Amino acid sequence: MAKIELKKPIVEEIASTVEGAQAVVLVNYSGLNVEQDTELRKTLREAGVTYKVYKNTMMKLAFKGTEFEVLADDLNGTNAIAVSKDDATAPARILAEFAKKNDKLELISGVVEGKYADKAAIAALASIPSREVLLSRLLGSMQGTIASFARVIKAIADQNGDAAAAE
Repeated sequence: MAKIELKKPIVEEIASTVEGAQAVVLVNYSGLNVEQDTELRKTLREAGVTYKVYKNTMMKLAFKGTEFEVLADDLNGTNAIAVSKDDATAPARILAEFAKKNDKLELISGVVEGKYADKAAIAALASIPSREVLLSRLLGSMQGTIASFARVIKAIADQNGDAAAAE
């Protein structure tokens, strides 16, 4: 069997992993020990993020002709990709949080919602709360406004009721 035939399934696996992804973040994982890597993988898996280590040449072949092709220039050294198909901020947020505790993990770049993001942009993206947190904040602010409105209406009704009782 030719070498190219052996590589084809791996390239197809990478391509299917990134297909339709909201975010793909590239990291350099060199220096992480097995315990740290296992902890990182568990955290990412719980958030629905796929984390895989592939050869750089395989990733370059899989990214060719896609929106992720811009990552090819950043594929140097020991790299892994974190892919999320649901939450665009999850990979960056989790990886940045993990990198704070483990300085061996280095964020390199990524593609978020079809746009290239360098290291600084990934770090900025990591500071954005998750979708659930943002929705709960929105709901909380809406409930506060509605509750205030209801109190004002009740106060007006009470005043009108007192005025009608006085007559």
